[in-house]
Amino acid sequence: MTDDVSTELSRRRTGMSFQRTRMSADRTLMSVIRTAISLIGFGFTIFQVFEKAKQAALVTSATAPRNLGIALVALGIGMLVLGIVYHIQFMVGLRKTRADMAAEGLIHGESRFPVSAIGILEPFGDRHIGASA
Repeated sequence: MTDDVSTELSRRRTGMSFQRTRMSADRTLMSVIRTAISLIGFGFTIFQVFEKAKQAALVTSATAPRNLGIALVALGIGMLVLGIVYHIQFMVGLRKTRADMAAEGLIHGESRFPVSAIGILEPFGDRHIGASA
């Protein structure tokens, strides 16, 4: 009897750990998005400030600041794309691991595994692991 209770509690804790891992991945993605938007905004700001200074004849050449601004915008866009790709790959792997563990009876798979905050971009959603996983 004690082993049954212990096994049941272990299954529930493991199932909840998947939810915590999913939420952690969502938080990581949101921080990547925040940082990428900051880089993009800062790049535009640097570019605009030096363009206005050039138009006001305060500086003669704004080539270096323009290049820095473009580099920051490109870095922000690249970071955003890589962050989304990594998140999608991670979530697909997490869903597969959870489905495998549920199929083996190691965790309960009755509750639906919700789509992450970036679920609109996830190509598979819940379809590839079944509605009961």
